[in-house]
Amino acid sequence: MERTLKLTVAYDGTEFHGFQRQANALTIQQVLEERLAKIFGHPVKVAGAGRTDAGVHAYGQVVSLRTTGSIPTDRIALAARSVLPDAIVVTAAEEVDAAFHARFSAKSKIYYYRLDTGPVPDPFLRNYAWHLADEPDAAAMHAAAQRAVGEHDFSAFRAAGGAPVNPVRTILAASCRRDGPLAEFSFWGTGFLYHMVRNLVGTLVDVGLGRINEEDFAAILASRDRNKAGITAPPQGLYLKQVLY
Repeated sequence: MERTLKLTVAYDGTEFHGFQRQANALTIQQVLEERLAKIFGHPVKVAGAGRTDAGVHAYGQVVSLRTTGSIPTDRIALAARSVLPDAIVVTAAEEVDAAFHARFSAKSKIYYYRLDTGPVPDPFLRNYAWHLADEPDAAAMHAAAQRAVGEHDFSAFRAAGGAPVNPVRTILAASCRRDGPLAEFSFWGTGFLYHMVRNLVGTLVDVGLGRINEEDFAAILASRDRNKAGITAPPQGLYLKQVLY
């Protein structure tokens, strides 16, 4: 009997070339498909909720798959520990309706982005945060981020040369808070363009460092011009926190 499963997966993306399978690079999808086949007893194909880039991490990536394997659902997470590398962990598994698809059934996603600030970088955060030698104003970045909340054309924050998709997206909530030397952004939205979060962060950091102000940020958003926005923040500070259904 075939079952459709929903697995929640956490991973350290440092050593992987993103989630999506590639011909000549090691990816999260490839490892999941090859290793999970051992516990299900047959080849598996997984669909991910988000195609995270090389170096990007996840607390709550969701994948869906179909299996005829007999392993009980409540034993999948533990069994996966015996076949997956330490950098990838199945944190939960459940049986779902056959129509469920990790990507297409998703209603919204939450991404985090972390900054390590101060004159001396923390070497233990080099793969998990973007180091800035100057300390940005978290309150100013939080205020500017509110301008992105709501439905907007985010063309100014899409990857140059990205796929020709509808650039209108809805951000449900955005924030920036400081915790000691770390500053953390949170973006909750119904959908995101390629590199959109990293491009938003790159521009919000310009606000935090006083290079532009909140009104400038709003004008960049309204311009729909990628050339007016800031740099693309590096991948290691980005985390897929949660996928909501």
